[in-house]
Amino acid sequence: MRAFLRDTLTIIAIAAVIVLGQRAIAPKIVVDGPSMNHTLQDGQQIVLNKVIYKIHQPERGDVIVFDPPVNLHEEYIKRIIGLPGESVEIKNGIVYIHKKDGTVLQLDEPYITDPARSPFKGNTIPANEYFVMGDNRNNSSDSRGGWTVPFSNIMGKAWLSVWPPGKWGLIVNYLAKEQ
Repeated sequence: MRAFLRDTLTIIAIAAVIVLGQRAIAPKIVVDGPSMNHTLQDGQQIVLNKVIYKIHQPERGDVIVFDPPVNLHEEYIKRIIGLPGESVEIKNGIVYIHKKDGTVLQLDEPYITDPARSPFKGNTIPANEYFVMGDNRNNSSDSRGGWTVPFSNIMGKAWLSVWPPGKWGLIVNYLAKEQ
């Protein structure tokens, strides 16, 4: 009986360590709202990779979950568009990146189904901060509202869709092609 109890407690302890470890390294998040349509839908459940940005910096095209500087009660999920030291401009629905060296690049964004209708011209993105936008450009509260995302606010990179079953699979994080 003692061996059975010891083995049972050992299995429970191992299971608890696995579950807690998974939640610490790769927690599950539920998408709330339409700002990432058609890439992600309201109610879709995704798993975050919380380790990736300990290995390398976020990249343009990454879909991230973060604590926004404007609403401290909910997490946001958006796509990184501009990197530190750059500025972002939108003309006729096309996103242009003004790089540090003075070059201007047009982003190729195959994930956009309805381009932004309003023009935009942003300031230089501060060091260690990122300019983000939702893929549903005309229905998204994002960096066009005058804020950027500090690196310290990034919770992780969207990695895997786990619900609904028709959406299972890796989240497409476009390594943005610059034209």
